[in-house]
Amino acid sequence: QVLLGESGGGLVQPGGSLILACTGSEDTFHTYAVGWFRQAPGKDRELVASITYSGGSTDYADSVKGRFTISRDVVNNMVYLQMNSLKPEDTAIYYCNAGAYRGGRYQQEDFWGQGTQVTVSS
Repeated sequence: QVLLGESGGGLVQPGGSLILACTGSEDTFHTYAVGWFRQAPGKDRELVASITYSGGSTDYADSVKGRFTISRDVVNNMVYLQMNSLKPEDTAIYYCNAGAYRGGRYQQEDFWGQGTQVTVSS
């Protein structure tokens, strides 16, 4: 069982930046790959970025590529999502998930944080 918690959401103007943080409760957190998902009202939850357990490889959804950066601090059990050039369509609740890479793709497991709201609006 891995308990996750997100922080760092808020209200930002279009073009602005935010950094989200995900912390894992267990010493085993560093053995999991991590994905950042988001869910906008009326839409399905979507994977926007993922990182391997070592931090050596990352993947991004096309919609955020070049604007978002995922990274992790293995020593401190933290995973970050740096979000730049934010757009109104980035508005959503953002969740982190502990999972694994299988077949070269991120596979979510049933470990979720409570989510943090990101609102991009002028």
